[in-house]
Formats: sequence, C-alpha cells, structure tokens
Amino acid sequence: MTVDPSALNAARRAADLAALADGEPVDAIVIGGGITGAGIALDAASRGLRVALVEKHDLAFGTSRWSSKLVHGGLRYLATGNVGIARRSAIERGILMSRNAPHLVHAMPQLVPLLPSMSRGSRALVRAGFLAGDVLRALAGTPSSVLPRSRRVPARRVVSMVPAVRRDGLDGGLLAYDGQLIDDARLVTAVARTAAQHGARILTYVAASEATGTSVRLTDRRTGESFDVSARAVINASGVWAGEIDSSLKLRPSRGTHLVFDAAAFGNPTAALTIPIPGELNRFVFAMPEQLGRVYLGLTDEAAPGPIPDVPEPSPQEVAFLLDTVNTALGTALGAGDVIGAYAGLRPLIDTGEGRTADVSREHAVVEAPSGVISVIGGKLTEYRYMAEDVVDHAVSLRGLRAGKCRTRNLPLIGAAANPGPCGGSGAGLPASLVARYGAEAANVVAAATGERPTEPVADGIDVTRAEFEYAVTHECALEVSDIVDRRTRIGLVSRDRERVVAAAQEYLERN
Repeated sequence: MTVDPSALNAARRAADLAALADGEPVDAIVIGGGITGAGIALDAASRGLRVALVEKHDLAFGTSRWSSKLVHGGLRYLATGNVGIARRSAIERGILMSRNAPHLVHAMPQLVPLLPSMSRGSRALVRAGFLAGDVLRALAGTPSSVLPRSRRVPARRVVSMVPAVRRDGLDGGLLAYDGQLIDDARLVTAVARTAAQHGARILTYVAASEATGTSVRLTDRRTGESFDVSARAVINASGVWAGEIDSSLKLRPSRGTHLVFDAAAFGNPTAALTIPIPGELNRFVFAMPEQLGRVYLGLTDEAAPGPIPDVPEPSPQEVAFLLDTVNTALGTALGAGDVIGAYAGLRPLIDTGEGRTADVSREHAVVEAPSGVISVIGGKLTEYRYMAEDVVDHAVSLRGLRAGKCRTRNLPLIGAAANPGPCGGSGAGLPASLVARYGAEAANVVAAATGERPTEPVADGIDVTRAEFEYAVTHECALEVSDIVDRRTRIGLVSRDRERVVAAAQEYLERN
C-alpha cells in the first residue's frame, strides 16, 4: 500500500522520538499542539526547515477545541475601530474558505430576528454592521459565491430557518454570512498532518521544560524517559500556558463558554440564531447548528484569573446568562434541563492591565525572552496562518535560518480537493457526514479501514463511522480513548453519547 506521509500514529511517533533522542539536527522546536503551534510547524516545514512540534497532551487539547467553530470576518473589530485586525481577519477567512481548507470551512447564515424588543436604533446598527461586513468581504477579495451578501428577509423565511424563533411581533430578520468550521479540533489535526506531509515531526504526549533559545528538555509522558534536544530556534506557542515556558510573559486569560443542545430543541435550524446583547456594541449570542445533530449556544467573555486548569469549567452565571439571552428570541423558553453538554475555553489575551476582557485587543505579539525562547501570545483562531508566518519570519531573521518564502497562503490542507491523500477521490456513496469532516480524503478513510463494516456508525444515532475511529488511530495520532471521542470526533461533548462509544474506541486502540 502507498505510504501516506501525512499519517500520524504510534509507530511514527516512536521513530520520530528516537531520531530526536539520537541527535538528529533540528532547525526549530515548536512547543504547543494547538492551532498556532500546528500552523507554525506547517509554515516552517513548507519552507524547508527541519521542524519538530511537541505537545504535552494531545493535538487541540486546549483552547483550540473550545472555540465557537467560527472563522470570523473581523466585523466586531470594526466597531472598536481596529480596522487592521478586521481586514486581516476577512483576508484570512477568505484564504481558508477558498484555498487552504474549503472542505472544512463553509458559509454559515447568521439570522437576527427583528422582534419588538429590538429598538429601531439597534436594528440600524446591526444592519450597518452587516453592510460593513459586506465591504470587508469584498475588500478581502472573497466573492459573494463563497460568502453571500447580507440582506433583510421576511418573517416566513426567518421561521423556516429557525423554527423555534419567537413569532409574536416578528418583523422579518437580518441575514448575513460568516465562515463556519465543521470543527476546530479537526482543523488543527488537518494542519498538523499537512505539516507532517512536509516532513515535520509531530509529537503528542511529549512535555517540554528547561527551554532556552537553542535547547529544550523533552519528556515522553507515556514512558517517563527524558532527553535534551538542540535546535537553532525554540518557539513557544503554548497559548494560555505560555508562562510555564517563559515566566516573563504576562497574559490575561478570559473564559468563553458554550452550551450544547439537541438541534430539535431549536426546531433543527439551518441558520445561526443571532441575538444582540443588550447594551453592547456588536456583541452577540449565537445558537449555531453543528455536526452530530447539535446546536452550540455561546458565547461569554469573562475574566479568568488564577491558575490555568487543563479543562476549564463553565460558571453557573455564564449558563444562566446564555439561557436568559437566547430565551428573549424563542417562542418556548429553554431551561437547564434542555442542556445536554457544555464547554469552556480560555483565550490567551495579552495583559494590558485594565478594562474588561471583552475589550482587550485580539492582536498577537512575538517576543524574545532573555533566555532566547521566541514566544507568540494573543491572537485568534482565524488568523492562525498569518500569525505562523509572522513567527517564522521572526525566527528566520533572529536565528539566521536558511528558509524559503512563506507558502501557506496557497497551500491546501490534507482533505482539500488539491490535496486528497494517496487514495483520495470522489465521496460518492459515502456517508455525507464523513465527507463533511474529511473532504476529498473521505475515500481514503474507508480504503484504509481493516475492520468490518467500516461505514457503519459507531453507535445507533451517532453519524460517526467505525472507519473514522480506526483512522484516528492509524492516521491522526490518537493514542488514548479521549483523543478519539473528545477531539478527533466531538462525541464526548455529550456525556451520555460518550459512554456509548468508549468501548469501540478502546477496541481500535488495542487493535492498532
């Protein structure tokens, strides 16, 4: 069978660890396996640099799996006068949707219902914001065939798109479009595997310590063995944990919480119900239709001082706020009993010392520590590619690395039509949910399966196939049950579903 250079698994991990322990030359060590670290590894490897990425947990273990699954066009930043980040966000969204990952990012309709509680001034503000978003999209070069123009729609269209909407006094709606990821953790996995395609060593469950500008101590958390690695550049991309690598960094994490519902609770919507937060300028609560027949309701922005937990927890106040806000736009109120799951993530914001976290800039910064470690802090998921380019440019300049120019603006990720993998091709006859998650690589997922009934679901009513569980182990470096059910798939967001598939996940780990 053709060797897949993007395949990550236990055997490749062991070989890569052994090569590093034996002193194989490395240009750059990247610490952190979230979207920023994976993006840096891909940028550096595609320029011809010898790269190793190390992550103490699993790919997308931290903030990168707890987002709203949106690729924002930067509209909210226009409201605060930050035209630069708004324009960059719109450009990066267009790159993802048209070149890097059109199979993972699609246009999501956002629908603001015009209800009696919404003042004329608020309606005008939202409409003006959506029109500004259209201008941003056009300036970014994203065609309306990819992201349709905003418009007003009649009440019957609002009801057809979000059947649970309040109908008393409904005066139509304002409809706009933004980018939506099929899943944020899946994007991280695709970026990491594409980096591996270009020769990067991707090593999960490997902790980094004692980092300097030219060396780092690595510990295999599965065996306990440690060794030192030398590199011409050490890059810290560990997000909210960046201070563990460089104690001079000052971060101010903020928590964003989402609730998970069965899509039936919202009438199986086809658009994101979008509700302006009273008293806020261009901040909304979204009820977004998602994979696996779910709706995610978010988002909050609360200060999260103190120690950084591995897995943040939503607060009761955030849960109440989200329910109270969404219920203003629903015909039948939802309660805590309708919530089937919840999650929270921490944004790695740069500490500016004052104001609300909601108002702290989402700009990123690249800083060099006295030790020589190069760290990237701040930023947002949408701009991961731009951030990675900036970090690698800094590393090349600071360390005199010989590297080609950045290629990632036009580099298709694994699963894009231009990068289908060794057995990629038509998804005809395959489950639609499988194709939605894997794009042009879907045929390879099934072709690589060795188990029986590869296209059957892992459990009744859950549209994840048995082949996907196996592929997570053989191609996506899933080493533990949680890697499969909580990150390669998102079944684990609902505990009752998680319980039903743990045995199947364990089976594939033991077989491979």
